[in-house]
Amino acid sequence: MTDTFTHKCPNCGGPLLFDPKDQKFHCEYCLNVYTETEVTAYEQSQHEAHLEGSSAEEELTYTADAQADQMNSDKADAFDKTSDSNKADMELFNCPSCGAQIVTEATTAATYCYYCHNPVVLSGRLSGTFLPEKVLPFAIEKEEAVETFLAWTKKKWFIPKDFFNKEQIDKLTGVYFPYWVVDADIDGQMNAMGTTLRVWRVGDLEYTETKQFDVTRQGKMSFKELIKNALSKNTQQKMVEAVQPFPIEKAISFKSQYLAGFQAEKRDIEYEAIQQAVQNELKDYSESLLRDTAAGYTSLTKLRTDISLVDEKNHYMQLPIWLVTYRSNEQSKKVYYFAMNGQTGKVSGILPVSYKRLGLFTFGLFSILLALFLIGGWFI
Repeated sequence: MTDTFTHKCPNCGGPLLFDPKDQKFHCEYCLNVYTETEVTAYEQSQHEAHLEGSSAEEELTYTADAQADQMNSDKADAFDKTSDSNKADMELFNCPSCGAQIVTEATTAATYCYYCHNPVVLSGRLSGTFLPEKVLPFAIEKEEAVETFLAWTKKKWFIPKDFFNKEQIDKLTGVYFPYWVVDADIDGQMNAMGTTLRVWRVGDLEYTETKQFDVTRQGKMSFKELIKNALSKNTQQKMVEAVQPFPIEKAISFKSQYLAGFQAEKRDIEYEAIQQAVQNELKDYSESLLRDTAAGYTSLTKLRTDISLVDEKNHYMQLPIWLVTYRSNEQSKKVYYFAMNGQTGKVSGILPVSYKRLGLFTFGLFSILLALFLIGGWFI
């Protein structure tokens, strides 16, 4: 069973939620607002009081009622009946607020309780080697994200009329995704033979001048904040990558408080698994930069490069993304996925096409062009 906790309000014990708008933590029960420093100080004092065996107030808890117990039993039975292959990807946890048993995927690090709807952080999945170095907090709140999505869709002509209705918008979810962020220093050298051609005419004679040069380029290159996905199950990886770049300079030391009110995933891709691919990418880009410095030649031949990786550092971070899905009304029931950068508002996704609206537009355009042609020889 996974250990869980909820960040509690110092005043009333209710769950705290992080608000991207003011970058503070809000209690929806007593309406108090706290800074990260205040929440951390309160939790530290509670932890110290617990260790010292003091008589500090116990956290507000609730005992699940008979109905919740039955739901727990049903959920546990369903979990037991799950195939072994699926069990490997699913785990049970107890909600710290109502005691209900919830099934989650093995990579889930923060979520909501299905029954009491309070935010829950699964502590064991964000500790030890899985503890992120930094987190980039959401800067765009849900209401602003909805408006940005709608504005984006209104710029498109041929989407279905009911696209992004209220029911779909309610499914907008803020998720912290795990990423590896890489910094590297590289020494590079390039040797080649550069050729230039000059052609001119004097009267009826054409002259061609060919010159060849020994070309050498060398230098030190630094790469900062190369972002790589650290979650294998992200089937929409290209879409999520398309909302880059992230303002990594705004990332702060990881605090689990910033996950409150959002979902979060832990990594299941270790850096060693992608290190060779990252190094190859860095070397290819370094070679490209060296070649670009010799752009003044007509051609480069006998090209030789020597790329050495001097220093490489990787950082495990949680980065913010708003996600929304749209299921088409067609027989195919195709699901469309959309992502938005939780800091910059950049949107990515493939929009569905209403062939009815496209057909009407095409027919209307054809009619206009035909009318212009008939009344005045417009095409002549």
